[in-house]
Amino acid sequence: MSLTDLRRALLAYLHQRIAADGLPPSQQEIAAHFGFRQNRSAGYHLQALQAQGLIELLPGRARGIRLLDAGLQELDADPAGFSAAANDDHRLPLPILGRVAAGSPIGADIDADTYVLLDRALFSLRPDYLLRVQGDSMREEGIFDGDLVAVHRTGQARDGQVVVARIDDEITIKRLRIDADGIALLPRNPDYAPIRVAADADFAIEGVYCGLVRSA
Repeated sequence: MSLTDLRRALLAYLHQRIAADGLPPSQQEIAAHFGFRQNRSAGYHLQALQAQGLIELLPGRARGIRLLDAGLQELDADPAGFSAAANDDHRLPLPILGRVAAGSPIGADIDADTYVLLDRALFSLRPDYLLRVQGDSMREEGIFDGDLVAVHRTGQARDGQVVVARIDDEITIKRLRIDADGIALLPRNPDYAPIRVAADADFAIEGVYCGLVRSA
């Protein structure tokens, strides 16, 4: 049976909590353990485990989770791997929330169904989510088309930081410039022109860039 690393770790965590406490964790406890920002993310992955026949969710119960025989068999098949996945505090589950333009701004394609487990040590600033880069306007920053950029969610940024910004419901990644003329978003590719943010634009900083993941 194919399980993502995150769901593999979740199944092991359920087993360990039931064995230690005699009852399963709540969705809030699951969210806290795995670093989910919302309890519903825990619910989504629990439902996926139920769909695979590994657990049963009992409606109307705060801790209504029951491990099924198939789930126990999965644990028995790789006990060391499951245990390591459940207890590895150095691994950070990050959702891929869509795309970000390294070129002209594009609309965000939100999809929080996909999570990636990454080593916390890769980032000096803790990221909250990942975005898939489309375009090459940030190539001199080392950010290329297809990269996953890690973003720390914040509405504030300093002059000179690389930010993910929203302009009129479109999302882009650029270097922020704040000067006497206002705000500009600077590409790191001479083929692209800076974006000067108009005073009446619907503009917001969505987050600060804090690293990337590149497929081999």
